[in-house]
Amino acid sequence: MIISVCVVAYNEEKVLPGILENIKQQNYPHEKMEILLIDSKSKDRTKQIMNQFRSDNEDFLSVKVLDNPGGKLAFGWNVALRNYTGEAILRVDAHATIPQDFVKKNVNVLESGEYVSGGKRPNIIDTPTPWKETLLLAESSMFGSSIADYRRSDKKGYVKSIFHGAYKREVFEKVGFFNEALGRTEDNEMNYRIRKAGYKLCYSPEIISYQHTRSTLSGMLKQKYGNGKWVALTLKACPQCLSIYHFVPFCFVLGIIVTTILMILGYPLLGEIMWGGYWFVAIAMSCLSVRGQKKSMYQLALPILFFLLHVTYGFGSLVGMLKLPFWKYSKVKNK
Repeated sequence: MIISVCVVAYNEEKVLPGILENIKQQNYPHEKMEILLIDSKSKDRTKQIMNQFRSDNEDFLSVKVLDNPGGKLAFGWNVALRNYTGEAILRVDAHATIPQDFVKKNVNVLESGEYVSGGKRPNIIDTPTPWKETLLLAESSMFGSSIADYRRSDKKGYVKSIFHGAYKREVFEKVGFFNEALGRTEDNEMNYRIRKAGYKLCYSPEIISYQHTRSTLSGMLKQKYGNGKWVALTLKACPQCLSIYHFVPFCFVLGIIVTTILMILGYPLLGEIMWGGYWFVAIAMSCLSVRGQKKSMYQLALPILFFLLHVTYGFGSLVGMLKLPFWKYSKVKNK
């Protein structure tokens, strides 16, 4: 099978060499791999690194360096869909690490008769420090992130969402391009359309790729805020592609607002119940997160980190809800 491997990047000169080296080390025949490197108007050396990779790696079927004038990820993925020539396309994030057998294992699943494949996506950090390892624990915890199957499931089966997915050409020919109106939830919307078209997303725990966690608290909170905002805005574009757990942080922020008002008015009971329950769960989940881990004083901050992640995501959703009536949504382009 000829497979096209796609990486979209913006200002990723620090991490891009790592994922390109991973691609270079793949044990799938290079003469059957097309590489598409898409630059989203980077202001650093990202495009130069891409061009250098193209010059240094002539053993691949082809290496294409393309421009993404739209800037956003959805625009970049669509550039890839307009230009790839393989029988299937495999998406890889620039902030990722993939093992040598990553492409081969995805191809094996596709050649077994599946149309979409994907696997586990554990979080990792770049340079380990006690603080970064604590941020990783917060992000990796079910309480801090989500219950999505691709994060931790050990069972092969069909799922609602896939990360670093591989797709046979027929899939996108039928469902169309990514929705360029969406900023962070283009995957959710695309996966929904794929399932609606009758295709199944095959999750194989043998396929593993690693996502780099944000190395600073500010970077992590900025990401959570954006995720929360785009989840809310996506209600106008595709409410069916979202799950109820996407709105738990939003409900938590609403709970904070309501119980605070009630406490000011002299009715503290509901607030005491909510806060007591929340901190009990946060502390319990913190204890579970550090079980079997090398202990550090920074880990005492885990309950606070969970709180900050939840509030930031929920506040982002609140902002998105307020913007929702005024957001101009454009439909998917199929060309």
